[in-house]
Amino acid sequence: MRVNWRLDTDSREPRYRQIARYFEQQIVSGQLLPGSALPTERELSVRLGINRSTVTAAYSDLRASGFVQSTQGSGTRVSETLWGDTPKRGLNWHSYVSGGSFVPTLAIVRRVREIAAAPDTVVFSRGELSADLLPSEQLSALLRELTLSMPLDYANPKGEAETREAISAHLKEQYRVNAAPDEILLTSGAQQALHLVTHCLLNPGDAIGLEGPSYAYSRSLFVSAGLRLFQMPMDEHGLIPEEVVQLYNKHKIRMIFVNPTYQNPTGTTLSLSRRRRLLELCEERRIPIVEDDPYSLLALEGAAPPPLSLKALSSGSGHVLYMGTLSKMAAPGFRAGWIVAPAGVASRLAEAKQEMDYGYSTILQEVTKLYLTSGVWQGHLADLRQALTRRRNRMLTALQEHLGNRAEWLVPQGGYYLWCKLNRKIPDGELVREMEAHRVAVMPGSVYGAEGSSLRLSYAREPENRIEEGIRRLAAVLRRL
Repeated sequence: MRVNWRLDTDSREPRYRQIARYFEQQIVSGQLLPGSALPTERELSVRLGINRSTVTAAYSDLRASGFVQSTQGSGTRVSETLWGDTPKRGLNWHSYVSGGSFVPTLAIVRRVREIAAAPDTVVFSRGELSADLLPSEQLSALLRELTLSMPLDYANPKGEAETREAISAHLKEQYRVNAAPDEILLTSGAQQALHLVTHCLLNPGDAIGLEGPSYAYSRSLFVSAGLRLFQMPMDEHGLIPEEVVQLYNKHKIRMIFVNPTYQNPTGTTLSLSRRRRLLELCEERRIPIVEDDPYSLLALEGAAPPPLSLKALSSGSGHVLYMGTLSKMAAPGFRAGWIVAPAGVASRLAEAKQEMDYGYSTILQEVTKLYLTSGVWQGHLADLRQALTRRRNRMLTALQEHLGNRAEWLVPQGGYYLWCKLNRKIPDGELVREMEAHRVAVMPGSVYGAEGSSLRLSYAREPENRIEEGIRRLAAVLRRL
């Protein structure tokens, strides 16, 4: 990389710290992406006209902060993952805010979103339904029947009783989750639900377990809450329950966050035996489980139904906080989500939600209640599962034809995502540049905390007739790299 920068010889700040701060700013701003190589110590010392030991001290400072990693024979590169403890060094609030390599990962997300927004880009990066899969006509018909029976003043922070009753009935009928209305809190999607849990039930410095990889690593809210993130290893069958015990013994994790059914980003589903074992281990150690379950009704055609949720299997033990949403089955614009928790916990979260937004919109609550009680959603769900099945099959066929032995992938049985592992290491920065050139957008696995080179491909966002063209472009990207 070229360094168009000079030391401030009049500054009282030590020269090694000026160098370290320069690279920190480059990384935080996204100018240096994960995997990008820094100049060698000798090269940088010559460019800046300083002693090599000064550069050595700067790079050591960057490594201690988690911004870079050095490997013999490969030089010094921007860190690609962030696992484990906060580095032990002098207190540096900048490193807390920027979160080591976590912020550069978010810079990649921004770059991929920019690519996805460009004209004629085939978008496999976005976890949302394409316009032709949204129930626009059905919702328009329902809205014509809508009558506003709920008060239009500030809403009950938990949600109006009749909306929570409708969700309670929906959960029991479709998910076999028994939840009384006073155990349900309406939220503006899963993102707000996660925010409430992380900021109200945990403290800065608490250790939590996240699946590895997990969509949660792409969310800055965990870092903003000051939490320490630890990876719970997975295989093709999902989370390995015994690994939770190892993390608990070593780091005293206080909570785990899981997405066990058609997991984002891998598409894997945790088996029934592993679910029961996970519950057993967590109940023995009194570790709360936060279960995110947005996809379990989206089993694809020909696939066996997934196991019951952890919440349904927990038999009212209260160890599982259960999160759901209509965003993945209906439309992201619904913003209808919910948390099922013990009544006291739901009330605590509702207090915080009231401080945020004075409760979920009563007009949207009317729409949510009508959508769930009218039966319209069931017909839409059947159509959606058929469409997603066709798109997944089209993507699998295209991958086999155009990627061949360059990658291997898991065949998803439901949900939105296909997880693709590349057979060669590719730096994220190079991948992003080639995606932009070939007008195709995918999410690198490093965004989700994955090691090695992997990609998350969503078959939900593009029309069926665009999927093969997108895979053809992706194959061209990989050939270039």
